[in-house]
Amino acid sequence: MKLRIIEESVLFVSILKWIVLAAGIGFVVGVSTTAFLKILAAAIAFAQDFPHYYLALPLGLFASVLIVKYIAREAQGYGTEKVIEAVHKNGGAMRAVVIPAKLCATVVTIAAGGSAGQVGPCAQIGGGLAAAFANAFRLDANDRKKLVICGISAGFAAVLGAPVAGAVFGLEVLFVGSLLYEVLLPSFIAGIISYHTAAVLGIDYFHYPVHLQPVFTEVFFLEIIGAGIFFGLCAILAIESLRLTRRLFDRIPVWPPLKAVIGGVLLIMLAFLTSFRYLGLGMEIIADSLQGVKVAASAFVMKTLFTAVTFASGGSGGIIAPLMVIGAAAGAFFAALTGLDAATFAAVGLVSVLAGAANTPIAMSILAIELFGKDIGAYAAIACVISFLITGHRSIFPTQVMAMKKSSSVEVELGQELDKVQARYKFREKSVIGTGIKMTKRIRKPGNGRKD
Repeated sequence: MKLRIIEESVLFVSILKWIVLAAGIGFVVGVSTTAFLKILAAAIAFAQDFPHYYLALPLGLFASVLIVKYIAREAQGYGTEKVIEAVHKNGGAMRAVVIPAKLCATVVTIAAGGSAGQVGPCAQIGGGLAAAFANAFRLDANDRKKLVICGISAGFAAVLGAPVAGAVFGLEVLFVGSLLYEVLLPSFIAGIISYHTAAVLGIDYFHYPVHLQPVFTEVFFLEIIGAGIFFGLCAILAIESLRLTRRLFDRIPVWPPLKAVIGGVLLIMLAFLTSFRYLGLGMEIIADSLQGVKVAASAFVMKTLFTAVTFASGGSGGIIAPLMVIGAAAGAFFAALTGLDAATFAAVGLVSVLAGAANTPIAMSILAIELFGKDIGAYAAIACVISFLITGHRSIFPTQVMAMKKSSSVEVELGQELDKVQARYKFREKSVIGTGIKMTKRIRKPGNGRKD
């Protein structure tokens, strides 16, 4: 009896400790996210007041690369990826200088017209603040990692106005197929506090309740399954496009800031050839898709291309918002192709492409409910899980750690980072080994006393 009382007392004190710490992180990240979003909005408005502001793209990407190269290399890329790496490899340790560096590099990239987002930077800034918070209170490495995860959750929640999805995203994005239940309570608290702090400070959120047009039928259920497969393929397209474009730019033998200038010029040329809507955040594409306004059939492909060039040439920002744009546009295309309700499938596409590309089907299923209402929740969940499975052993965050097999027919070594995972596929007498899209066949020949 005495031992039970001691155990419950220790657990009670631990709960109080994490309520206080997580609430503190949630408040700090809510304030920082609000400041970042308002600075970004002001910078975008300032840039767009100038005629032909997009001509600043080469200069903006040039400045972004200089900031990353000479101030904080961790500010390069998506933001969320660097936080995942810090948790897995550095015990959650992050340099404080990454906070202003990521803020400046992202604002310059997006304001100049680069195709990037704001969610990843807020997650990285949140993680950086959490790491600084942990160091200030001299917390050990385990507690610091927990706080950094809370920072990811709080940043996601404050940007998108989705506290529950944000909390789960921070727990789910670290591992493929596993949730860190020990950080569940502080992540929820940090996400909720961060969201409400940002809302009180004046951040407005988009929520589009989607009322399903068709009554449930077997045919509609099959359409959702087909959509999930299609969105999984769109996620693969995004991942591989980002990877291939980065490799192509890596082969350009010039000083990185000059490479950014080349990327900026290429983006301007692409915009003249297609549309300037694919520059910047692209949130108007999401709004049009969800309201049933017709968008170009190639919109999801072009946004993928613009985003790939932006990051490959050295732009800094988040990848989550561009993936949401790609998903919504892909959903509108799928609906137009099949004669279905555009708003419904744009909403499902928005969360499903992200679920597949980031390997976060649970968080995205919850995000669908928080953004679009309960009517769509069950169908979005089906599409999210199918997209997650279709994507295979790929991710926009290659330092995610493999914690499950996506199929009993696929052998993978668990505990490995995704970029190091080698998958083995067995089909009767054939064994196929592959990593990413490179595959070689090994066919077992009869012999050695075995009967085929």
